[in-house]
Amino acid sequence: MTKKIPSFRLPLMFCYFLMFLLLGCGEKSSKKEATEVTTTEETEVTETTVPSKKILFFGDSLTAGYGLEVSEAFPALIQQRIDSLGLDYSVINAGLSGETTASGKNRLEWVLEDDVDIIIIELGANDGLRGVPLTETEQNLQSMVDTVQSKLPEAKIILAGMKIPPNMGPEYTTKFESIFPELAASEDIELIPFLLENVAGIPELNQGDGIHPTVEGQKLVANNVWEVLKPML
Repeated sequence: MTKKIPSFRLPLMFCYFLMFLLLGCGEKSSKKEATEVTTTEETEVTETTVPSKKILFFGDSLTAGYGLEVSEAFPALIQQRIDSLGLDYSVINAGLSGETTASGKNRLEWVLEDDVDIIIIELGANDGLRGVPLTETEQNLQSMVDTVQSKLPEAKIILAGMKIPPNMGPEYTTKFESIFPELAASEDIELIPFLLENVAGIPELNQGDGIHPTVEGQKLVANNVWEVLKPML
């Protein structure tokens, strides 16, 4: 025999059912709102913390930080300064040990990204040390500048000036040094007069080979770069 539920309990049971239904909907709604808020907050954090502009350092072992950790090379030190100022730039270190202007000319397009805003070209030292014909070095540097201007017409270019020891003879040495300021002037691009200013020839600031900067030397190189780069940021 089925037990009959008193009629006065039916409205009460319906009220309980309706209350649980409303509570369940409210909980789902709260969870949805919380998810939306969290997603929005995460999006805002992403938008404010990921730099939208890029600086490409394209060079040889001096840029790569030969003999040191990558974090100790001057491009990484530049990134630290940028971060400390809250500037919207990220640094890309595309240095390759042993690079000459000839090999650099061939490699440039492989590393030249569409969204690079500033590119620092630091090549030529290995040419000078090897006695590469000056016209070849000059033409290769010109070709790299032309490539950047053609592919990224809005990008700014900085050319790092270089000097070499006098063992190649005064005529070669003098002409080599003049390549960089002459190219910068003719193309109206920025110039770091001498990348290794206050570092080259100072034993305590260079590694055992007398060519590559130590950790302290890299800090001074970063200063030389920063003097030219900072006004452009």
